[in-house]
Amino acid sequence: MYRDKIKDLIKWKNSSRRKPLVLSGARQVGKTWLLKEFGNKEYESVAYVNFYGNSPAKDIFELDLNPERIINALEVLCNTKIEKEKTLIILDEIQDCKNALASLKNFCEEAPEYHIAVAGSLLGISLHDEASFPVGKVNSMFLYPLSFCEFIRAIGKDKLADALETESFENLASFHATLMDDLKNYLIIGGMPAVVQNYLEEDNILQVRAVQQQIISDYIRDFSKHAHRTQAAKIWEIFNVISSELAKENKKFLFSMIKKGARAAEYEEALLWLEDAGIASRVRRVKALRHPLSAYLELDAFKLFLADVGLLGALAGLDIQIILRDNDLFTEFKGALAEQFVFQELKAKEARPFYYHKDKPEREIDFLLDGAKLTIIEVKSGKNLASKSLTEIVKESSDEKAYKLSILPYQENETITNLPIYLAGRLV
Repeated sequence: MYRDKIKDLIKWKNSSRRKPLVLSGARQVGKTWLLKEFGNKEYESVAYVNFYGNSPAKDIFELDLNPERIINALEVLCNTKIEKEKTLIILDEIQDCKNALASLKNFCEEAPEYHIAVAGSLLGISLHDEASFPVGKVNSMFLYPLSFCEFIRAIGKDKLADALETESFENLASFHATLMDDLKNYLIIGGMPAVVQNYLEEDNILQVRAVQQQIISDYIRDFSKHAHRTQAAKIWEIFNVISSELAKENKKFLFSMIKKGARAAEYEEALLWLEDAGIASRVRRVKALRHPLSAYLELDAFKLFLADVGLLGALAGLDIQIILRDNDLFTEFKGALAEQFVFQELKAKEARPFYYHKDKPEREIDFLLDGAKLTIIEVKSGKNLASKSLTEIVKESSDEKAYKLSILPYQENETITNLPIYLAGRLV
């Protein structure tokens, strides 16, 4: 499967300021595959080391952290000649070898001519907890599930994907029905590579839920295996209510949905764990529509999204047939799939979205992006595009670009642009 992130990896390879690379992301988003694919296409050779259950590999980093000695030992272990600038060294499951993680500082300072990329399961957790992490001595990237456009390429529609990325909104109108059909499939399948691969191999969309449930089971198993014992139950409790929280009319995350009397302070560490693991992400609320949005955060108010829309449907037990029915595409589940999809598309483009809510007068904006002008995004789950909040806000200020995302085709208006929801990624 083609991943857009490979463009960033090529830039990293060619950068004069290149440092060892740390590739993070949720379990099973394809980090190992991507690094191997990148190495095979862009380098003369690849030296791959997986530290999981690999004592000989770990022993290499026990003696000292001298780069030249380590390189010599890795050549023997991998049976590969490691050449400066020509070989990509991949250190996988690096969280299982703390000394290997610490060695990145030495490679950055003493041997920058070696190209090293590291990845691992729950690497975000390990980096968060690791006091000896080489701060300032590495480059970092984050890999997300396949975006909608990457999914279109994966199912063999490269030309349509090219059009989705480059064609004007007007020109895409002729592909609207096709793209909406593909979007329905994406909302069910999502962007986890194993699920997409299962769909491609079996050509049966009804079977993908079993793969998704396995991934969810793996995540839950990680809670007890890798989290502190006192936090594992809290992590599971938050994870278990994400879908029901998003199904509310007001999608602000309420700890009282977990259990009566639950407080934010007792769950903050569990929330951080889910974020560090790449499994869930908070979208923070702002109290004013002003630049920069980050200066107007309300730290106790946020919406919580899952990493993948397909996993959200599986976690909620949403019937696949409901999504496949035309009229019920986004109206079921109270628009949760629509907002999850838009969130996912924005994050895939490295955006940092916020949202806005005000009680008096009552106004709410689903997503906000900072920039030269604020980008205001309203997500409509049905065909009714009426939005009093958005209309009033646009009347009050000209310092915004306003969009309504829905299942309807593109329509340019004087102040608010109506876009089909599958174009969410083009707003970044």
